[in-house]
Amino acid sequence: MNSRYLSNVVLLIAGAFLVVASQAFVPSTFEWLMFGAGALAVVASGTIVLRARGIAQQTLDALIGILGVWTVVASLEYVGSTLTWLGFASGAAMAALAVIGLTLHELSTERVVHSLDVTTADREFAHIG
Repeated sequence: MNSRYLSNVVLLIAGAFLVVASQAFVPSTFEWLMFGAGALAVVASGTIVLRARGIAQQTLDALIGILGVWTVVASLEYVGSTLTWLGFASGAAMAALAVIGLTLHELSTERVVHSLDVTTADREFAHIG
């Protein structure tokens, strides 16, 4: 399994969890959950960027890193309902960037090449005779 795919799935789960947690937990608990999700996004973008292939993927990795840093800073600076809604927005953005990353992974040339099955005419028409 590709590490980029796995990282994007983890980021998607973290973003979805952050969206749900923003509405389910009190702000004092959610602050630390938001901090953890932001740190996870920073670490994920840092490990992914080492294997970046195209300009689109590098841009996506940079956006994930910036979002992670913003989430960490927001979790430490804001309180109350502002924290709740900023965390909700950060979780939704993480999930959206993860879906974009998964889509880029599926559309990559390497993935398309591995999906193709090349057959010769002899093998293709062998069952007719």
